[in-house]
Amino acid sequence: MKTAARLLGLLLGLLLALQAEAARRVVSLDEAWRFQRADVAGAQAPGFDDAAWSVVTLPHTYNAVDGETGGTPYRGPAWYRRTLDVEAVAGRRRFLEFDAATLAADVWVNGRLAGRHEGGYARFRMDITALLRPGPNVLAVRVDNGKLPQVAPLGGDFTVFGGLIRPVRLIETPAAHIELLDHGGPGLSFDIDELDTAHARLQLQVQLRNDGPRPVERRLRLTLRDARGLRVAEQVQRLRLPAGGTAARARLEVVTPHLWQGVKDPYLYRLSAELLDGREVADAVQLPVGLRRFGVDPQRGFLLNGEPYPLYGVNYFHAGRPGRGVAVGPAEIDEDLRILMDLGLTGLRLVHYQHPAYTYDRADELGLVLWTEIPLNSAMDESAAFRDNLHGQLRELVRQNRHHASVAVWGMGNEVYRSDEPIRALLADLHALAKQEDPSRLTTYAHCCAPDDHPMALATDLASYNRYWGWYDGQFGDIGPWADKLHARLPGKPIGLGEYGAGASAVQQEDPPRRPEPGGRWHPEQYQALFHEAYAAQLEKRPYLWGRFIWLGFDHAAANRHEGDTTGRNDKGLVTYDRRSLKDAYHLMRAWWQSRPVLHIASPRLSTRPAGPVAIKAYSNAAKATLQLNGRVVGTVDVVDRVAVWPAVELTPGPATLEVSDDRGSRERVDWQVQGLGPEASR
Repeated sequence: MKTAARLLGLLLGLLLALQAEAARRVVSLDEAWRFQRADVAGAQAPGFDDAAWSVVTLPHTYNAVDGETGGTPYRGPAWYRRTLDVEAVAGRRRFLEFDAATLAADVWVNGRLAGRHEGGYARFRMDITALLRPGPNVLAVRVDNGKLPQVAPLGGDFTVFGGLIRPVRLIETPAAHIELLDHGGPGLSFDIDELDTAHARLQLQVQLRNDGPRPVERRLRLTLRDARGLRVAEQVQRLRLPAGGTAARARLEVVTPHLWQGVKDPYLYRLSAELLDGREVADAVQLPVGLRRFGVDPQRGFLLNGEPYPLYGVNYFHAGRPGRGVAVGPAEIDEDLRILMDLGLTGLRLVHYQHPAYTYDRADELGLVLWTEIPLNSAMDESAAFRDNLHGQLRELVRQNRHHASVAVWGMGNEVYRSDEPIRALLADLHALAKQEDPSRLTTYAHCCAPDDHPMALATDLASYNRYWGWYDGQFGDIGPWADKLHARLPGKPIGLGEYGAGASAVQQEDPPRRPEPGGRWHPEQYQALFHEAYAAQLEKRPYLWGRFIWLGFDHAAANRHEGDTTGRNDKGLVTYDRRSLKDAYHLMRAWWQSRPVLHIASPRLSTRPAGPVAIKAYSNAAKATLQLNGRVVGTVDVVDRVAVWPAVELTPGPATLEVSDDRGSRERVDWQVQGLGPEASR
């Protein structure tokens, strides 16, 4: 039934998109860009000779190689140029839409400056109507990923991949249209004013613009359809649009609403706003709508529609791939979400900046609860220009994504390495702006390096902490007592874990593992598994935590790291950067989070073993598991905290076939080769 409903929803979405396309023409501009990684004087001029430049297709980054191999990647200006053919059409407006340009972009059309955008990860648009002429036009974009003192992020443990890293489009509308210049937002927004099982009320706002010389008469049709495409609510109103901008408000009532219930039932309606000129649809926008309420209780944790909803998952950095950096698209995002959904998680923290729009769309459809944040990371500047830039990036994040059912938490930043009054005041200021922009959602800040009850940690609705005991310092067992002590000290404040994790190489194997040096080159996979075994068992017993997010879903590029098996890599992911290897800790967390049967024999990559006694371990969500070695039953043991252990299994030289079965019907086998050597053979 869910598959059929989703197909109906996709067909409806396609139909509405085709209707909108008839009124609002959208043209991809991803092909045939000329590119040069340098600051080239005069490159904005229409007659500039770019014949020697390379030809690239978007999305594109100019750090695809040096951004992930360690060392110092290029951070500075680069240029993109292409031609654009347009026809002369009276009374039409034309806009450039950039899904992202890192970190700042200056845009010229036919040698005239169309505008500048500062902030690398949000959508932005520019009205270029007055700059175009019939026939060929020259677009020139100067992108700069250098360290600009007024543009966040100023720091962070990740590569800032420069370039036009997401698609670019030309949008054409009538002179009277739904607003396109509201911080990259859709021009249509709504708030869920009332919601229970019997009734829902939506308060809608549509921003409209008339760029014509005189007022015009239009009708605005607002329609809410269910997942089958059936109309459940509609309102039509007549409007007189004066020259300039205006807003229309409306209310839609829904009887016996179908609630959005997270991964259990991510039910979506479709809301369309159509601007009618006579009987013709002059412009249109459609949005997904999930009817739900979020909340947090300091004792019961995260709440969905008034009920406890354990929120756990991973930090998702981006869908980056080796040799491509972040210049990827929907196919890579879908692959990532398939891998992550198979964990059985309920939420994601999208770090450390705004993600592609497609990620939020898919989270709505999959039922994932999101924490998404602005790039205030590691460092801040006390200037008014930096504050204004953060305000702008926060407005973009909210206005572009506030319609998403999946978005529950606005993040104000991550691990700023100072604890003085300026950072406290900045976080408080950002929190206030977020509540002004969207009172319905919660705010948080990922805190690391000052006392747990420092005012900067408590400036937002939710307190969130990044803790790595057993990796950088302390011991695995510190996490539970720390949480209990902080909960007792702050009983009225919701607390959660923004990050926790340990590094691991899928090619470095040691059983049992020594404790690695975090900055060292030896990060055995088994140690990460021990870390998460200890943390998962402790965190599961503390339902008051509003959320917990493992650092990290996938290894990612971090140019300044020189550790583990690969330079330029943060290897704390549960999955490798190329997505080819699921680490042992991934399978452990599946055993904790997945409702379907899970069974995994630990350390399968350590397939050459020394003779002698060894502890054999498997991860399962069953109650009991049985081990056989070369067809002989070793024994049946209880699965404790998702781990089954046979503590001293004697291995003799030669082939060894291990087979584990559990009482949920799962069975797994691995083949080892046992050598008559000492323990060094296991390293």
